[in-house]
Amino acid sequence: MQKLIIFIFSVLFAFPLYAKRVMTGIEVLRADNFKLLEGKRVGLITNPTGVDGNLKSTIDILYEARNVKLVALYGPEHGVRGDVYAGDKVVNATDEKTGLPVYSLYGTTRKPTSEMLKGIDVLVYDIQDVGCRSYTYISTMGLAMEAAAENDIEFIVLDRPNPLGGEKIEGNLTEEPFISFVSQFKIPYIYGQTCGELALMLNEENALKKKCKLTVVKMKNWKRSMKWEDTGLEWVIASPHIPHKHSAYYYPVTGILGELGYVSVGVGYTLPFQVVAAPWIKAQEFADAMNRLHLPGFIFRPIFFTPFYGTLKGENCQGVQIHIVDFKKAHLSLVQFYIMQELARLYPDKKVFDNANKERFSMFDKVSGTDQMRKLFQVNNSVSDIQHYWDKDIQSYYQLSKKYYLYH
Repeated sequence: MQKLIIFIFSVLFAFPLYAKRVMTGIEVLRADNFKLLEGKRVGLITNPTGVDGNLKSTIDILYEARNVKLVALYGPEHGVRGDVYAGDKVVNATDEKTGLPVYSLYGTTRKPTSEMLKGIDVLVYDIQDVGCRSYTYISTMGLAMEAAAENDIEFIVLDRPNPLGGEKIEGNLTEEPFISFVSQFKIPYIYGQTCGELALMLNEENALKKKCKLTVVKMKNWKRSMKWEDTGLEWVIASPHIPHKHSAYYYPVTGILGELGYVSVGVGYTLPFQVVAAPWIKAQEFADAMNRLHLPGFIFRPIFFTPFYGTLKGENCQGVQIHIVDFKKAHLSLVQFYIMQELARLYPDKKVFDNANKERFSMFDKVSGTDQMRKLFQVNNSVSDIQHYWDKDIQSYYQLSKKYYLYH
C-alpha cells in the first residue's frame, strides 16, 4: 500500500498541474469557424512559429479554409517560412506552397507600405515571441499596427503564450534616444505580457503614431504563472539561435553582453546564450566565483569548447555554463552584469568595456534601452552601481500593463 501511495504521488508531481493544453489564437479562431475573417481579404504576418497544436502552419490553415480569402503574406526577420539567416534581408517573393505573394518586413522597409497593403481588408499577426524587448517580432507587430491604422485596415492578433510567463518584469524602459528596431517601444527588457496584451497596451496608451482597429483573439487555458512546459505545446524554432523551448529563458541572460562580441555566449556553439567563455578565462576559477555570489535560481558549471562560428570562432575557450535551476527566483537579465563584474575582478586587464570593440557600444546601448547601464557600470565594474537603474521602472510598468491583462 505504501508503495502504491508513493507511485501515485510521483505520477502527480511528474507532470504540470495544468491538465488542459493551451489553445492558441489560431485554434480559437478556427473553432469559431473563422467568423472574424469572413468576407474579408486577409493579409497574414507570420513565420514558422505560427502553427496550431499539431504543428500545421497558420498559412496553410487560413489558405485551406473555405470561408477565408488569404491574399498576401508578410515576412518578418528570418522570413515567412524561416529560410533567412539572422540579420539577413528578407526579399519580396512568392510562397512556393500557396503561390501567394510574400512581402518583406525585414529589408528595404520594416513597416508595410500602402502598396503592400493594397487590396487588404484585415491584417492578421501570428508569431511566437520570446518575451524580451530586443527580439524583433514585437517591433514588426507594432509597426504593422501603425500601417494598418494609416491605411484603414483592421488588425488582428492571434495570441500566443509568453514563454517567460506573465509575471516577470525586468529592466528599465527604453529611453527616447535609443528607440530602435531592437527596442522599438518604451517597455522593459522583459515585459511580462503576451503579444495580444502588449498590442492592446500600445494601442490604447498612444504608443503608436496612430491607433488601429484592433482585435485580439485570446488563448484558452493559459495562465500567467505558466512556463512553456506547462502549456502542452510543442516549441518551434523561433530563430536560428532560439532552437529549444528553454532557449527563450537564456536569451535575456546573456543577450545584451553578446552584442559586444567580446566573449562567446554560445552563439556559434551548441548552447546559444547558455555559456560565457573566452580563451583567457579559467573555467573552474570563474565558476567558483559566480557560485560564491549565490544568485537565486542559478548554478554555474565549468565548461570548455571551441565555437564553430561567430565570436571567437575556432579558438579554445573556457568559462561557465549557466544553469537556471529555479526559474521563479531567477533574475534573468542581471546575470550578465554579475558576469562582467566577476570577469573584471578576476582578470583586471580584461575588463569588458576597456577591451570590447567600441563600435559595438551603440548596439549594446540600443538593446539596453539606454547608455546609462554602460556608463554607470564601467566606472567600478559593479552591479551595485547599475541595479537601481535597471529596476527603477518595474513597479510603474506593472501598474500600467496589468490594466491590459487578458489572463490571470
